[in-house]
Amino acid sequence: MLKYVIKRVVLLFVTLFIITTICFVLIKLLPWELPQEAAQKESMMRRLEAQGYNKPILVQYGRYLKNVILHHDFGTSWKIEKTQPVWSVFKKRFAPTVLINLYSLLVSIPIGIMFGIYAAIKKNKWQDQLISTSVMIFVSVPSYVYAFLVQYFLYFKLGWLPPTVYSLADAGGSWFTWKMFISMLPPVIALSFGSIASLCRFTRAELTETLTSDYMLLARTKGLTRAQATSRHAMKNAMVPILPMILGGFIDIMSGSFIIEKIFSVPGVGQLYIQSITLLDYDVFMMDTVFYVFIGLLGGIVTDLSYGFIDPRIRMGEK
Repeated sequence: MLKYVIKRVVLLFVTLFIITTICFVLIKLLPWELPQEAAQKESMMRRLEAQGYNKPILVQYGRYLKNVILHHDFGTSWKIEKTQPVWSVFKKRFAPTVLINLYSLLVSIPIGIMFGIYAAIKKNKWQDQLISTSVMIFVSVPSYVYAFLVQYFLYFKLGWLPPTVYSLADAGGSWFTWKMFISMLPPVIALSFGSIASLCRFTRAELTETLTSDYMLLARTKGLTRAQATSRHAMKNAMVPILPMILGGFIDIMSGSFIIEKIFSVPGVGQLYIQSITLLDYDVFMMDTVFYVFIGLLGGIVTDLSYGFIDPRIRMGEK
């Protein structure tokens, strides 16, 4: 197990290095747009000169890696927040992204698993057919469609929720106020539909297979009721593949919140990524790329290793 973990961690950093290298080289092939203001133009030229702008790309990349590893310096934002360090810009956008995705996950897990269990128990009945049909619809529709529907019904029609997330000033200066939480509900709801449907479908499939296994028949013959056998045996075994899926679901939500953050004006990492592409803020783009690639690779490792921790009989890397 230890050898497997070490191997996966090494492969993670190798993959991250390769993707970072490709992105860096491609960005350096693009032209730089110098600002019009003389002072800012001079500052930018000094910064680019310090990064080896006139040097070969390999020299520039070496300096970039040195600054990132030794000084946590990912460069400077020249368009989004002029002359501000990229790390500072990123830190300010990190909290709202994590909160919205965390709230969405906390909403999706109990609802998705509950509907999945109910559908498995009512297999082939009208309740199961209704839930399965709804799941197929919700899985097929992109999250940004739900975003527009949420805005239309909950804001324009009913007036229950605001159309966009409040700024820190409007919400009382903190991301953890009640007013801020209410304003985050629309993007949370929009992100939750797809996650609920995926969890429901997976839970139903796993629990349906478990309920028809031989040990469930043995449990029933020993005198356990259907509810007792399901709660004591079926759910315990069905949750082995479901829990790693929950971990992977958080990564999926993180990667799918770009458009949601744009629609609801969430000042998060996803919207920062889109802004960096639109405004050609290259250093910010590199920082966001490294972040999302690292999160995706780390999520894969955590998901694989979680099988072994949930069920001791499973050991990764065994022959």
